[in-house]
Amino acid sequence: MSTKNARRFRISVERIDDPAGHAGTSAPLAFEVENHDDILAIVDRVRAGMAFTADEASALALGVKLLGGVVLAHRRDPLFADIQPALRGFIGNLKSRVASTAAQGR
Repeated sequence: MSTKNARRFRISVERIDDPAGHAGTSAPLAFEVENHDDILAIVDRVRAGMAFTADEASALALGVKLLGGVVLAHRRDPLFADIQPALRGFIGNLKSRVASTAAQGR
């Protein structure tokens, strides 16, 4: 699916080590997604607007954007019926908190 106004992103995940501290041996995972939003800008805003570590804020923002993109693309799939209202509410709350923090920092 390629749309005119979509931005393309490559997502990569690489295991650094396992619980025993051994270096990761699995091949890195990489895939591409499209999104109408600039995911990197959203990650920056969430990092700046949350009292989480930069890594936690990045994981939160990226996870929500990736999940939201799949839910939106398959919104008629019954699998997502229960999560759609909760996800909309959560995203609204997240945006409000980030905006509130940004307004306090001005």
